[in-house]
Amino acid sequence: MSPPDDKPLTVSAEEINCLIHAYLEDSGFMHTAYTIRNEAQLDNNPYFERHIPRGELIDLLTKSLMYMEIEEHWDGSALKLDCKSGFSLLEPHQCQSDSPREPAQNGEQISGQEVSSQNQVDEDHEMELESTIKRKADVTLETNGRVEKRPRFESEPPPATVADEAQPTDQIPDVKPEETATEATSKAPKFNRNAGPADESTPPDAIQLLQGHECEVFVCAWNPTKIGLLATGSKDAVVNIWKIPGPPPDGSGVSPHCSEAPLKLAHFAKPESADLTSLDWNPDGTLLAIGSYDAILRVCDTNGRLYMTSELHEGPIFATRFSPDGQWLLTASLDGTACLWNVRTKILRHRYRCHLDCCLDVDWINANTFASCGADKLIHILKLGEDKPIWSFTGHTNEINQIKCNPRRTRIASCSDDKTARVWNLDSALAHRDPNRPMLPADNNCVTLKGHRGNVSSVEWCPQVSNTNELLASSGFDGSARLWDSVTGDCLKVFQDHKRPVYALSFSPEGKWLATGSGDGWLHIYDVQTAQRKWSWYAGVDKPGVYEIDWQRTGNVNRIAIALESRNVGVIDVTRIQVLQDN
Repeated sequence: MSPPDDKPLTVSAEEINCLIHAYLEDSGFMHTAYTIRNEAQLDNNPYFERHIPRGELIDLLTKSLMYMEIEEHWDGSALKLDCKSGFSLLEPHQCQSDSPREPAQNGEQISGQEVSSQNQVDEDHEMELESTIKRKADVTLETNGRVEKRPRFESEPPPATVADEAQPTDQIPDVKPEETATEATSKAPKFNRNAGPADESTPPDAIQLLQGHECEVFVCAWNPTKIGLLATGSKDAVVNIWKIPGPPPDGSGVSPHCSEAPLKLAHFAKPESADLTSLDWNPDGTLLAIGSYDAILRVCDTNGRLYMTSELHEGPIFATRFSPDGQWLLTASLDGTACLWNVRTKILRHRYRCHLDCCLDVDWINANTFASCGADKLIHILKLGEDKPIWSFTGHTNEINQIKCNPRRTRIASCSDDKTARVWNLDSALAHRDPNRPMLPADNNCVTLKGHRGNVSSVEWCPQVSNTNELLASSGFDGSARLWDSVTGDCLKVFQDHKRPVYALSFSPEGKWLATGSGDGWLHIYDVQTAQRKWSWYAGVDKPGVYEIDWQRTGNVNRIAIALESRNVGVIDVTRIQVLQDN
């Protein structure tokens, strides 16, 4: 049989543009992706509707780099195996070896030790590439935190080894703040493990994995009044409402697992462009606001019926927030606006055009005052009935990913790509009424929290209100979470157990525990008082990311919902984890 005709290898600008657009979306740079989509006219691109696997651009670059490495080390008859110098996309390669060695001849076997060494070099190099291309949390997506605005990250190899969880928590080495996550985790013994709790005392059925999504699950939210009702949303725009059984009323026996199929909300005409970013229940638990990338606001009831919808936003909706009294609904969008909706009349009350770039997050301060933040590095304090901000804060030097008002409603915490979190005093802002007042710099109105070595993606206030200074937690792409004294700015503890970006933070409702979730597949729970790790759970090797955490505690119900990259929803019954029981 004659060989087939040679076909030319072609790469078109249309293909490259689509790859770059997909990479930007995967990384969470949604406003940049939105810009290239318009400027490159991708809607008219013949490749735009084709599915591009997550991380495809990185995979192609990695394969190209491997080809370059082989090309560099091939002398025409054999491959040089003792080069100790790494390969880079942008740096010229210079071979270095410990000692000269004859290359392997054709047919000569390479020892297992050499193969293992080469595999380790490849793995180290892939990790190095990954660390330089971090995606933007709820947020979210990225996150979660939803700095991206959903927690999604580059396609990456699952961790081959994990820290030795069998090591007693009181023997976990304390990590210095200046240490990176990689440096810290390299100190611990490592081994392979399966999915499940790190300890041997937790009953396996204390954790239930709900299977009802066909794509990565980005967001989850417990209903505040209807105990057992859980909303979850995935990349393909599917919203599921689950009915999770609670413990028996008499307090006896084990909580039954969820056996009912979830209620699926089907209100998305083009699911491929409607990745979910936000789920928010109103205070009485009757309505669920849904934010997504298709720029359409949707509000549904607990039976899945569409209560209201609007297409007024001109870009992805990153956040939805009901007011404390449930009368108003806020939305934040890539189009740079924050919109205020009257929930009863279902109409837009006001569109705030205060940000010079996309509006990334909003949060209520009280029933008629709220805050917004954006990629323009600004935080605005806005009031119902006022067209302009009544106060504005400056000080961050990069995009502000998330804002959260404290339980006392007197301060706001923010986190940014400038590697800091900040705490802002609201006394002056709430007392002031002149919308023409110029923006104030970060002086005595702000406490700056420094220590992270990468973008800070999420912040969370400890809900416990006492006479002591309020505590604040932050997490970021450096793989760490930190606990702060929000008044003094002192870092009380650096949690360095994760090996990938930390996407999710959640305090238990009474403030005793802090849960963290990461792209490395681990959920860790820490004692806030002692800052010790008390319990851990691993999502597994395949698609391990933990994207969002929501903790529910009321009466004799104490459980955690987790949104997982593995397309599952995890529900953890905390009452069955002995080390997490109140003393």
